[in-house]
Amino acid sequence: MSGALDIVSTSANPAASGIDWAEKRYLIIDDFVGIRQLLRESLRNLGAKHIDQASSGGEAMVLLSKTRYDVVLCDYNLGDGKNGQQVLEEARIRNLMLPSSVWLMVSAEKSVESVMGAAEHQPDAYIIKPITEGVLLTRLNRVWVRKQVFREIDQAFADKDYLRAAKLCEEQIAHHPLHAIDLQRMRATLLLKSGDPDRAGVVYEDVLQEREYNWARCGLGKIRMTNGDLDAARLMFQAVIADNRFYIDAFDQLAESFQLQGKTEEAFDVLQKAAKLSPNSVPRQRALGQAALKLENIPVAEKAFRKCIEIGEFSVRKTVDAYLGLARVCGQKNDTKEAIRLLNAAVHQFGGDQVTLRAKITEGLVYHESGDFRRARKSGDELEAMLADEDRQRPDTDTCLDMATLLFAVGVKEAPANLLCYVARNNHDNVPLLEDVQKIFDKARMTEEGQELIKSSRQEAADLMNKGVLLWKTGKLPEAVVWMRDARKKLPHNMRILFNSAQILISHLQEMGYDKPLADEAITVLMHVDAIAPGQQRFAQLMEQLALLAPVSGAVAAAAASEYEAANGPVPEPRWSGG
Repeated sequence: MSGALDIVSTSANPAASGIDWAEKRYLIIDDFVGIRQLLRESLRNLGAKHIDQASSGGEAMVLLSKTRYDVVLCDYNLGDGKNGQQVLEEARIRNLMLPSSVWLMVSAEKSVESVMGAAEHQPDAYIIKPITEGVLLTRLNRVWVRKQVFREIDQAFADKDYLRAAKLCEEQIAHHPLHAIDLQRMRATLLLKSGDPDRAGVVYEDVLQEREYNWARCGLGKIRMTNGDLDAARLMFQAVIADNRFYIDAFDQLAESFQLQGKTEEAFDVLQKAAKLSPNSVPRQRALGQAALKLENIPVAEKAFRKCIEIGEFSVRKTVDAYLGLARVCGQKNDTKEAIRLLNAAVHQFGGDQVTLRAKITEGLVYHESGDFRRARKSGDELEAMLADEDRQRPDTDTCLDMATLLFAVGVKEAPANLLCYVARNNHDNVPLLEDVQKIFDKARMTEEGQELIKSSRQEAADLMNKGVLLWKTGKLPEAVVWMRDARKKLPHNMRILFNSAQILISHLQEMGYDKPLADEAITVLMHVDAIAPGQQRFAQLMEQLALLAPVSGAVAAAAASEYEAANGPVPEPRWSGG
């Protein structure tokens, strides 16, 4: 609850700011009617005419999805349901605010935990109650002037034309030299959103020539991490943390860089420190729980997954992983009843075939870890029968690993070995993942056999890809297209095969003339890549080549991409979208 009435009326002179506040659109979010009325009166005293109000986070999201507000005044504590941090987080993720919009977080909360949590989603100002009209006007005026340098890019941003928006940012630098750094930061973020990390990296490097801005170092680190330069990325994140031990994004990125190198213990240490600094992040608590579970640190895993469920209840980042992870923890504590309750809750709340399958696998693992081998075997039998259906699409990599672990545990050999070979073929150059695959073989007492199977699987994938590339390089483009089409069917998640397949299709279009079915096929391949691994640099390069080939520049690619999204749902934002 917001507490007592705490807006203090003092004199404020809106005319002195020189800003016409009358025609702006305002949204006040507060669960306490008295505070809403006082804030409304304060805004009316500035001349505001268009003021909407929301008494809860849910009501706020409905209004935000309908109207692009110029100014949002949001309380941190909103009673039952979403809090202010979660409303801001969802508004950012769903792009419900324009670049020039102002978000003021108003709160009586002074705790580091609350301020850090809200700061992660970058409100334009955090105002501690009680506030006066004078304070409100001063902060609003200051932020408003700074944000209006982005006014020219609002429409391009709303149209999701991020490249045009980035270009407009560059043009605005000459007109607003005092805000050049803000414009450069926004420009880099937009270039990343448009899938052009190379140019975004140049912007970061230019900024760093002037001063060691931590946001620029983090941005450059993320690009290097995505490009596979993990050591360089790690050093950049560590330098940011050494400079500012509250720069929480650097902790998250450093942990991810360790995870990508297969260094779970190092990642776990970093995540523990980050969660202590700012515990109200669903992705962070999920990552900590999963790392702890992998290291068999059951107390930390349990605490992290429980926190993840608690803070995820009203968050757009709510995840089934917390329920499944906590169920595994309960299984290892022999609390089968609680584990099954969590699995039922997961299926009920999230639904879908994938969640049902993962819950079934976890159920089997829980039974096995708690010593109920009869029920574990029954779950294993059901999954083995499922795998026998060759027409059925294989689940994602993590699910395959869990399924193989369970099947080995209940005494099945051939089906999980084949499943792990499938994983190895689809990830034949992912060394940390292949090490995890080997560990599952080791646990099943199949060390040497596993080594041979992984080796032959990697070779099979490499041969499949190399044959297609050879056909391409020797000018046999139609044969190369057909070969890679077949390779994609066999290994639908192998990134190198997918990228090479798209490249060969584009070469065919370049050398043998534009062909719409082949162009559509290339776009479908690339959109599949972006759905399973967003933010890949080569994705942006190939999409650009494809757009240049279209009879109407870019239009065909954009239309096909829209069709893909309509059929398959929105493509996830790249992980660096926060800039």
